[in-house]
Amino acid sequence: MPITDFSIMNAAKYGDDIALVEVNPEVRASRGSSWREAELVEANPSNLYRRELTWRTFNSMANRTAHLLLDEGFGKGTKVAILMMNCLEWLPIYIGVLKTGAIAVPLNYRYDAEEIKYCLDLSESDALIFGPEFISRMEKVHDSLATVTKTYFVGDGCPEFCEDLLARAVHFSSDEPGVAIDDDDLGAIYFSSGTTGFPKAILHKHKSLMRAAITEQKHHGQTHDDCFLCIPPLYHVGAKMHWMGGLTVGSRAVILRGVNPEWILRTVSEEHCTIVWLLVPWAQDILDAIDAGKVNLDDYRLSQWRLMHIGAQPVPPSLIKRWKSVFPHHEYDTNYGLSEGIGPGSVHLGVENIHKVGAIGIAGYGWEAEVRKEDGTVVEPGSHEVGELCLKGDGGVMECYYNNPEATAETLRDGWLYTGDMAEVDADGFIYLVDRKKDVIIMGGENIYPVQIEDYLRSNDAIKDVAVIGVPDQRLGEIAAAIIEFKPGQEKTEEEMREFCMGLPRYKRPRRYIFAEVPRNATGKIEKPLLRKIYGGSSKLVRQESTN
Repeated sequence: MPITDFSIMNAAKYGDDIALVEVNPEVRASRGSSWREAELVEANPSNLYRRELTWRTFNSMANRTAHLLLDEGFGKGTKVAILMMNCLEWLPIYIGVLKTGAIAVPLNYRYDAEEIKYCLDLSESDALIFGPEFISRMEKVHDSLATVTKTYFVGDGCPEFCEDLLARAVHFSSDEPGVAIDDDDLGAIYFSSGTTGFPKAILHKHKSLMRAAITEQKHHGQTHDDCFLCIPPLYHVGAKMHWMGGLTVGSRAVILRGVNPEWILRTVSEEHCTIVWLLVPWAQDILDAIDAGKVNLDDYRLSQWRLMHIGAQPVPPSLIKRWKSVFPHHEYDTNYGLSEGIGPGSVHLGVENIHKVGAIGIAGYGWEAEVRKEDGTVVEPGSHEVGELCLKGDGGVMECYYNNPEATAETLRDGWLYTGDMAEVDADGFIYLVDRKKDVIIMGGENIYPVQIEDYLRSNDAIKDVAVIGVPDQRLGEIAAAIIEFKPGQEKTEEEMREFCMGLPRYKRPRRYIFAEVPRNATGKIEKPLLRKIYGGSSKLVRQESTN
């Protein structure tokens, strides 16, 4: 069955229960009013402090959107792109697109105008739904798009070249559109995060979406009484697929537009959130704010918060040890995933395996995982050999990179998805990420894995964030350079960092130190291509930077 059926079932079984809440603290702060001032059951395009909708309204909005799109020719065989910031309308519109049988194409809200055009053209999207934050970008490219024939707008101030989606959709039926969809129908195109190059279009069938929903619910045991706090961007498979675990049981979700520690804790408290998915920087910021006295846990109701989990990047064990010392009653899980494998859960730690923090875990529900050497043989557990993580599952693996057969053939081999992530397996079968295959530094013929150096540096209490990249070197080919972002008021000298790194094997010690901000994308991944572009051009540039 398609995941759209859950929307129908939830509307029938839990029609009056709240499905979604949107909290926007920035609006609240600017107006100085209570979040409770505006509690709307019906969706409203106005950007209020707090908005909510029921499962009945959720499904009705999805159906009206579907009928509008179908009326204008967008159904099976077409693609409808979504370019919106996180908001109350995002998920009902997404489900509405799926109900037409069209392929949903979520777009990264950080794309500039040319990247938006590139992704729309690559995916051959037929229609685009976008929000007010993207007007200026769309004005630059809307008349040069190769395949888009219709643009819809969600929000106030609809541009002349668009149609107001919600204003039009309200005149269409709220009944089910009745389009037959099965597991083998094409469902969505997601774009890779671009951490190893320009985004690729990743095509999935509907069975992938269902696999993600079932896997998430099996891993984290969502019930109808849970409440999921969603902070990461909904265009990405991570946030959306974690939400889908709650979709299967009709539980509530809160979309928080902001990552300030006080906003997160207050939202958990006031909305009675039970499950929170954080990225590493946000978890660090919460702990730092508590340590600095900027937030007082006694001010919040947090006893119902049962699970904190992290994904999208390697998780420093020191961070989780610190988290558990502050929140000892929390269950914790690490989730590994990638867009080619429909997001989180293909490998996961499991809440019962916190003694293995540092590992990404074992194969997730319905998945197989192997770590393979260059010759294709499987790495033996406990051998300390490094290989490439490969995944296989009944549903969940992408169909292809759309319009890119060469990259598809490189990534999909004999039914296995080659992730590009290097890993090793301990004696108990738990998988540990070593690094991205393309991020490995080869210094004088020796492989150096940046994540191992980064994990060591993060154990220094003065360091807020760190990234290690390879930079050119005439004698050794390339060497390790550490870009270090310190916590405010805790800056260290290069000499102090060199002394600290004496605890590493000599060949793993960074040869260059750069004190600067570490850029991360919207899903929390370090933007290493950008860092290589800035600092990797010459050793001279890096030496100059390290003295600042």
